[in-house]
Order: sequence, then structure tokens, then C-alpha cells
Amino acid sequence: MILYLHGFRSSSLSAKSQQLQRVMAAAGRAGELAAPDLPDDPRAAIELALACARQLCPSGNMQDLTVIGSSLGGYYATWLKEELDCKAILINPAVYAVRDLSTQLGHTQKFHNDAPFSFTARSVRALATLYRPVLTRMQRYYLLACTADEVLDWQEMTQRYDGAHLTLVQGGDHAFSMFETHLPSILDFTRL
Repeated sequence: MILYLHGFRSSSLSAKSQQLQRVMAAAGRAGELAAPDLPDDPRAAIELALACARQLCPSGNMQDLTVIGSSLGGYYATWLKEELDCKAILINPAVYAVRDLSTQLGHTQKFHNDAPFSFTARSVRALATLYRPVLTRMQRYYLLACTADEVLDWQEMTQRYDGAHLTLVQGGDHAFSMFETHLPSILDFTRL
């Protein structure tokens, strides 16, 4: 079971989400994937992610769940991994979301559909409550990071997730444009 969480201002229409959905459908596994459009509010986003996780694993056995999170979705995936003891695959994850997103306050639009998007001081405070200072069972994390990420610091990522499975891409970008070429190793990790 896979739960894909997109990044800040993104949606289920992102390239990574669409590629993952196509691969899962082609493998006859479309029912094992949820890729919701996350609400603007971090608390509402985490509540939706939890509901999706429970729907994917109705038995409550979260050992079968892998949460894949990109950027802010990686921040959420970290919280879920620690809360549910599932697996997490993090793609250029936000490590210090409160610091990094404090500069994004205001009204803007989503990337893929121009829907209005609002990020407030309340949103930042909600992000702060989701930070997990201590990470456990690092073997259940898989970090994919690009050294040329133009938004987030790959060195912070590798320090925070020290001990995780790691794919460090020399160069690359924040969008992790080479996602499709890494899908085989990503899907292999979901089966561990």
C-alpha cells in the first residue's frame, strides 16, 4: 500500500504523482495507491493523510504501508512514519518546514490548476506541531536527494535522515525531474 503526498502548492496532478499512478495502474495495483490533493492547512492535510492511510490498511497493520512524500509532503511523511511505524520514502524533503515556509505567507495559486492557495501564520504554527525531533528505525526511511536542489539544502536532508537508505543524485533539481528513472528502486523499497 502506497500513500503519495505532494509538496507545497502542488497536487495530485504533479509529474511524480501522475507517473506513480500510471506505473501502479499498469501493474494492476491502482487500488493500492492513494494520492490525495492535500488541503492548504497542515492540520487538515495530516488528518486527510491519516484517513487515507487507514483506508489503505483497514486491518490497522501499517507495516504494509509506505508513505512517499515530496518536499513538504516529505515533512508530512516523516510525521506519519513516526506516528504509524510505516515506511517512508522522502524526495527532497522539507527538513525545517517552519523556517523554510515562513517566507511563503500570503495568498497565491496552486501550480497545476491555478486554484487559490492561502498560507498563514496559523499554518506555520500548525507545521511546528508536526515536527518530530527524534527519528526512529532509520532502516524504514529511504531518502532521495539532489545536490543541486534550488529550494532546500540536501546536506540538511542527509544529516536529518542519517542511517536511512540513500540515493544522492549529483545535480538534479527540487522537482526531482528524474523521478521516473528511480521508480524501480522506490517500488522495491515498498516491498521490503
